[in-house]
Amino acid sequence: GVTPRGPRIKSRIGIPVGRSDQVYSWMLVTSQALGTVWRIAKGSVMLAASFLVPALCYFRRMHYDLGHWLKWWIGYLQRKFKRNLSVEAEVDLLSFCVREWKGETPRAKMMRKACEELFWRHHIKCVRQVKRDNYAALRSVLFQIFSQGLSFPSWMKEKDIVKLPEKLLFSQGCNWIQQYSFGPEKYTGSNVFGKLRKCVDLLKTQWTEFNGIKDYHKRGSMCNILFSDPLLEYKLYEALKFIMLYQVTEVYEQMKTNKVIPNLFQLLFSRETSSDPLSFMINHLNSVGDTCGLEQIDMFILGHSLEIKIKVFRLFKFNSRDFEVCYPDLAPREWPEISLLTENDRHYHIPVF
Repeated sequence: GVTPRGPRIKSRIGIPVGRSDQVYSWMLVTSQALGTVWRIAKGSVMLAASFLVPALCYFRRMHYDLGHWLKWWIGYLQRKFKRNLSVEAEVDLLSFCVREWKGETPRAKMMRKACEELFWRHHIKCVRQVKRDNYAALRSVLFQIFSQGLSFPSWMKEKDIVKLPEKLLFSQGCNWIQQYSFGPEKYTGSNVFGKLRKCVDLLKTQWTEFNGIKDYHKRGSMCNILFSDPLLEYKLYEALKFIMLYQVTEVYEQMKTNKVIPNLFQLLFSRETSSDPLSFMINHLNSVGDTCGLEQIDMFILGHSLEIKIKVFRLFKFNSRDFEVCYPDLAPREWPEISLLTENDRHYHIPVF
């Protein structure tokens, strides 16, 4: 007989057994699919990571190399096109001092104290560093003459200084002027008058131009241009050397006629190495710009020749009477004053008040 249908058997959770098998199968398939997807995704991620790590290392190295390459080119272009200023821009005096004289040596401590003295007592707030060569003193003085727009000394206004080289030869018979040496060039010969004339003419032209400019900032801009041209600078400094030589010769001629001469020239002519203008030129002036700079007595002559009072703060003489000196020491009141600071009487810098 036919067994009568009884009620459908249900699972313990209330779902018919047939439907439970279907749910289980669906969950199994879904789980397998998700597992497959996860394995594929995991493999893809691992594969991508295996490529990504070397790629990141490569780009990092390339970035490093590119940075060095750009840095090199930037430095090259700066060296190529940047003006090589022989008088640098203003920097804070105390910062300059800390940077230049580090450590706890007695000299370093003395230099720092000297700068603090200049900052607080003499109100010097900044400094302009000057190129360290054997023209440093001449450069420091001439830069301030031009930047301040100072006028010619009185004796230059009365004479055409361009004609002074020939005047020494023809009027005063100084044929030894042919032994004049142009610093490191060491040029001597029959054309020395022509070279000196060009140097002195350039000095006259530039001095006249700067003196005629009333705007301080414009003079400063022009100084930056002029003092970034080594060839022009060289000629100007040689012109200043010749002006000093001319003044020494003039005073020497006065001394021969028993006229009263300044004490500094008496001291100059009392030395065996500078007993007359020729020995002064051969033993001292010809070496300036080449193997040595200006000595102290040369600074006196420079100040006298240009009719300016050169005040020098000598850092290495701090706490002594020679810390602050003037060249010449007894300058007339009407002479303008410029200031320098030096660390060793060879290298000079320009203080800014």
